[in-house]
Amino acid sequence: MLPDDTYMARRLQLLGEWDAALAVLGPDADPELRAEIAVDRWFFRIDGHEEAEKAVAALDPASPTAQLLTARLAYSRLLFRRDPRADDRAVAEAGYRAAAESGDEKQRGWAEYHWGVLLDNIDEDSAGALRRYETALEIATKYGDGYFESYIIRHLAHLMEPAERIAMLRRSLHLRGALGARPQTVAAQAALAEDLPDDDPERAELLRISRAGAEELRIGWLLSDA
Repeated sequence: MLPDDTYMARRLQLLGEWDAALAVLGPDADPELRAEIAVDRWFFRIDGHEEAEKAVAALDPASPTAQLLTARLAYSRLLFRRDPRADDRAVAEAGYRAAAESGDEKQRGWAEYHWGVLLDNIDEDSAGALRRYETALEIATKYGDGYFESYIIRHLAHLMEPAERIAMLRRSLHLRGALGARPQTVAAQAALAEDLPDDDPERAELLRISRAGAEELRIGWLLSDA
């Protein structure tokens, strides 16, 4: 059974209440959990980078979690164009590679997924990204991990034909909604809306709903005009 503060922090993180999630963690809480939540908050809100980096720096740098989170921070600086560093591209790929080779299959799955996103969004290497996404999806399916699957298929969808793309985006949205993952659900609503025809009433409704959710949770990249 999880300690009470760990359970509460996980539930609050799922709701997008990152500040509260960090606040309930006591001084003896798992530092990897603290770092994960801090990075999660930074990625959604584009706020709190220094705290996230400090939390990651407190981990054993050789641990798979530290390698994965270090890579995610480097990737996010490139993606959001927030003070990117000269070595961020190399740091991101090195971290994902190290995490993928850690020996933990689930950790490998997440590393493969994030590596695919790096190839997709930064390098515009669709073929390379597809291979990573497919490997990650095999692992998510093997473990019946709907939360992880929702991440993969949301990105994989944009490499598919329109009909399959819409079906994948809907499944991602439904998986997230069923799991109560609120920030991820808001992001999935916005992603689906982008792919629906301009005159589709569902598109307008999804944009309205996702905008309200993004404002409440302060999801920076959904509120940005960039």
